[in-house]
Amino acid sequence: MTPCPHPCVAAALIAARRSGQPAPASDLAHVLRSDDQAYAIQDAVAQALGWFDGGPPRHWKSGGAARTAALTHAALPAAGVRTAGQSLADLRWHQPAVEAEIALRLARDVTPAQAQQLTHADAPYLVDAMAVAIEIADSRWQEGLQAPAALRLADQGSHGALLLGGWLPNHRGHDWAGQRCEVRFGAAPGAAPAIENTGAYSLGDPLWLLPIWLRHATRGARTVPAHTVVTTGSWVGALPMPADTDILVRFPGLGEVGLRAGRVHAAPDASTAQAH
Repeated sequence: MTPCPHPCVAAALIAARRSGQPAPASDLAHVLRSDDQAYAIQDAVAQALGWFDGGPPRHWKSGGAARTAALTHAALPAAGVRTAGQSLADLRWHQPAVEAEIALRLARDVTPAQAQQLTHADAPYLVDAMAVAIEIADSRWQEGLQAPAALRLADQGSHGALLLGGWLPNHRGHDWAGQRCEVRFGAAPGAAPAIENTGAYSLGDPLWLLPIWLRHATRGARTVPAHTVVTTGSWVGALPMPADTDILVRFPGLGEVGLRAGRVHAAPDASTAQAH
């Protein structure tokens, strides 16, 4: 069989988003052979669906399994970004999963030339605020999060929605190794977290990825605007999301975000004032 040309991967994703019916990945598993090809598909889908016709992306995801691994990135459609009090009733998922993350907000514009010069030591000075976040991962492939990695990357990194908590000032030198993360499902008072960990973030410090992400985001001579937001990868992997259940992600000292009765709940942590 003649290999399917790259446009048919984009066509499958576009059709899946428009119809709400996921596409089979099996026939396309060997079409994409590099991250660059997957990013070209991301761009083609975004252009076809008009996600960024009004200006550059203002929300991104980035992350990786380790500092020695290649990081991956995706620009996120604004329609799936929600903040405190907003409903998720208009969003539909197939096999959603919860990821507990820290989001960062840029303090200033970053040009392509500036991005090329950035070092990891510059990262703390690029950010004016951080927030606790939930990424709801989902897939346009029938195989869900088990689809081949390149096809998941082409599908905006299996992005479903982004829930943002309240913004905190960026405090340089935060103790990320000592930072705890908790995820709870259900509203039972005193219920133990479904998962909790301390210092489990794969890159050590969320700010570490900023220069790498910004070099990607400024491809094609694009400037990344001030107040652009990037999520930085999950502290808990991807936890299957129970249907019609309250969700809470808490980073003690930083805050919490979740779902209560289908609406986004966000609050500062009671210890935030003491922690910072």
